[in-house]
Amino acid sequence: MQILLIILSTIAVIIILMLILALFVRKNYSVEREITVNQPSQTVFNYIKYLKNQDSFSKWATMDPHMKKEYRGTDGTPGFVSAWDSQDKNVGKGEQEILKVTEGQRLDFEIRFIRPFPGKSQAYMTTESAGVNLTLVKWGFASRMKYPTNLMLLFMNMEKMIGNDLSTGLNNMKMITEKK
Repeated sequence: MQILLIILSTIAVIIILMLILALFVRKNYSVEREITVNQPSQTVFNYIKYLKNQDSFSKWATMDPHMKKEYRGTDGTPGFVSAWDSQDKNVGKGEQEILKVTEGQRLDFEIRFIRPFPGKSQAYMTTESAGVNLTLVKWGFASRMKYPTNLMLLFMNMEKMIGNDLSTGLNNMKMITEKK
């Protein structure tokens, strides 16, 4: 009985220490990647402003070829929603909605995850001229983990995990847009 009490007390102390530690761990994170595309900026922007085009270049959109996809609204305009539903636990279910389009420069959208973990993230893509027929494209992602789940940020390298996926998507987008 005394050994059980020691074990339970030790577990309780560990849990309490982890909860205290989570108070001091950051809750916000953001990741951004960029690439230069050999096309005029307006050409590139006219491609990336349509969320349906992400089906061709985003790593996440290609992870499950059997996922169900649904679109609502007019693509390339605020209010357009691109939704997905996959049985693959790495893909899950969610949707993204265009919040704002700054013509020729920036696309802001919100990503809402439903399954396996509910959450909300802000994302954007920007284009800017980097010379004659050269465009610098940036893809960014920002989110927040609530207390005490923010403790996971100590063990997860979001910069690397999400950053690698953004880089893959940007490289795919570059290949596609440079063929146009």
